[in-house]
Amino acid sequence: MDQKSIVALNNVSLNYHSLEGETPALRDICLNVQRGEFIGIVGPSGCGKTTILSLVAGLIKPTSGQVLIEGKEVDGPSSKIGYMLQQDHLFEWRTIRQNVLLGLEIQDKISKETTEHTDHLLETYGLADFRNHYPQQLSGGMRQRVALIRTLAVNPEVLLLDEPFSALDYQTRLALSDEVGDIIRKENKTALLVTHDISEAISMSDRVLVLSKRPGTIKSTHKIELSGENRSPVELRKAPEFRHYFNSLWKELDVHVS
Repeated sequence: MDQKSIVALNNVSLNYHSLEGETPALRDICLNVQRGEFIGIVGPSGCGKTTILSLVAGLIKPTSGQVLIEGKEVDGPSSKIGYMLQQDHLFEWRTIRQNVLLGLEIQDKISKETTEHTDHLLETYGLADFRNHYPQQLSGGMRQRVALIRTLAVNPEVLLLDEPFSALDYQTRLALSDEVGDIIRKENKTALLVTHDISEAISMSDRVLVLSKRPGTIKSTHKIELSGENRSPVELRKAPEFRHYFNSLWKELDVHVS
C-alpha cells in the first residue's frame, strides 16, 4: 500500500449469496486513495458502485481481498468513516442542532469541545440561524447540507457520498454540489462519490473511476485536470477540457447498450 494512501482495496471481490445461488458483484478491485483526494465512481446500474462504499464503511466484508483504512484491515464500521446517503434521514422531531449532534451522541462523544466544533460548523456553513428549526421547515438542499454537517461533526477521516444530490431538482443539485465540494475541501477530507451524473463526477473529482457491468471491475481511471481560477464545480463545467472528459466517459459507459 502507498504510504500516503488512506483507503486501499487490494484485489477485492464480492459474491452475494441467496437461495438461488451465488452472484458475483465485484471482481478484483484494486484502488489506492490518497489523503485529501476526491474520487468519483461511475458505472452502469447494478455494477457495484454502492457496494464499494459499503465495503469501505465496513458494513459488509469482501469474499476475497483486503480493504484497508490507514493501513489497517477493515473489520466493521469505524468512526474514521462518515457516510452520506441519498436521503438525509433527519429526525423530524429533533431540531437541526439536535440532528447534527446525533452522531456524537451515538458515539458517546458529546463534550464541550465537540459541541463547540459542531456549533462552529453550523456557523461557518450558514446554518446557525436555523439551529432551532425543525427539518420540515427547511428546503431539500438545506436538509442535505445539515446531513453533511452531521457527518462532519464526528470528524471522520473519509467521507462516503452515495448519490447525495439525486433526490433534488437540477438547480438545487448544482448549487449543493458547489457547496459540498467547497466544504469537503475546506475541511481537508478525503471523499468517495458514487453518482450516475457524469458532469457531477468530472466537476467534483480529482479522479473518476469507471466500473464495468456486473461483476464490476475498474474499467478505467481518468485523472481530472480542469483549467480555471474558480475551482467551484459549477464553474469548472465551463473549462475547455470538460467536454473531452465528458465525451470519453460517455463512450466508456456504453449508455446506449441495453
